Amino acid sequence: MESIKKYVAEFIGTLVLVLFACGSAAVLGCSTTESNASYVMTALAFGLVIVAMAYSIGNISGCHINPAVSIAVLVSGKMSVKDFIGYVIAQFLGAIAGAGLLMAIIGKDMGLGTNGLYNDSIGKSILIEIILTFVFVIAILGVTSKPEFGNVAGLVIGLTLTLVHIFGIFFTGTSVNPARSFGPALFMGGDALADVWVFIVAPLIGGVLAALVYKFLSSEKASK
Repeated sequence: MESIKKYVAEFIGTLVLVLFACGSAAVLGCSTTESNASYVMTALAFGLVIVAMAYSIGNISGCHINPAVSIAVLVSGKMSVKDFIGYVIAQFLGAIAGAGLLMAIIGKDMGLGTNGLYNDSIGKSILIEIILTFVFVIAILGVTSKPEFGNVAGLVIGLTLTLVHIFGIFFTGTSVNPARSFGPALFMGGDALADVWVFIVAPLIGGVLAALVYKFLSSEKASK
């Protein structure tokens, strides 16, 4: 039953992330072709959703709501394979449900906050997403490593997600989250769906790299 509660929490959290944050990107007209105030507002929307969910479901599931975070926790040895699979399934289902609700509300004309390749380059887009995800996930691993950081962890994680969005929206729209990318792409179809594999693979690589690097850094500190 405890595992089911965690999966339900991850489903809800990812649904809210896609509905509110991707929805904000859509209704604000945030795109990768023109820099304007909608960048900051969209970035804040993603960050604020994380803050809200962290203090809502964080004590239940840890508020991963992102397969890249879950795979980092798995590599760090703080999660079982069974729970990892359950989390990822719940996250993808939540993202699909969130994107479905968003489309029911606003339709497809404004987009659904999908991601896109930077300059039509798969290589550059993968590199950018790996870097963005690495920064985001290593911040999560660091701030959640000590109990005394617990009160501010949600705020730090939310602000970090805001930061990577402010920088990354221009390039790819910022994914750093395979589920968040898949849900909207599934309903938009076309290039968004054809290219979504980039925004699934690259964040997972970034998450694994962050876990390995943080494990190395923290083990060196512990050995002194």
